[in-house]
Amino acid sequence: MTNLHKNLRKKKFNLFTKKSRTYESRLNRKHSLFKMRAGPIITVLLGSIITTLPFFTNLPLLPPFGFMIFIAWRFMRPGIWPMWVGLPFGIFDDIFSGAPFGSAVLIWSIAMLVAEYIDSRIIWRDYLLDWIIASLFIAIYLTLNLLFIGLIQPLPNPLIILPQILFSILLYPLVVRFCAHVDAWRLRQ
Repeated sequence: MTNLHKNLRKKKFNLFTKKSRTYESRLNRKHSLFKMRAGPIITVLLGSIITTLPFFTNLPLLPPFGFMIFIAWRFMRPGIWPMWVGLPFGIFDDIFSGAPFGSAVLIWSIAMLVAEYIDSRIIWRDYLLDWIIASLFIAIYLTLNLLFIGLIQPLPNPLIILPQILFSILLYPLVVRFCAHVDAWRLRQ
């Protein structure tokens, strides 16, 4: 036996049986249940309210922030909401967006069902695949909203929403980053 082994035995020091610190709150604090549950809900509702800000252009450019935040939360935390959550979020978005009542309820509920189906089929997803799927969701959402508005008023040229779709797709990574910061805040003690 070498001297190093003899010295380690004398000190009764073993690397493999050393007790590690248990991961508990050191200051006797617990996670805020309100913060954990209300954080994602408030961000989606505020995202739907943002579209009511006075932003005047000739073309629709403002992205559907409520829907984008909803999709970002759904892809970041798949089990965070039940399947029926598209209904209340859609009602709230319909109230503030000015679209025909029920259009966002239908689109958000279908988006939730399709996201659940995609989760059951595609086991491993990365950031790029989430961005592509969210881009398809956003493009379909804006196109269907245009069609629903076309039921009430004369249907405008569908090419009018291309800048809005492109801007929304390019803005989606910032929305995911925002949701990640809110997620870190809500899980912090």
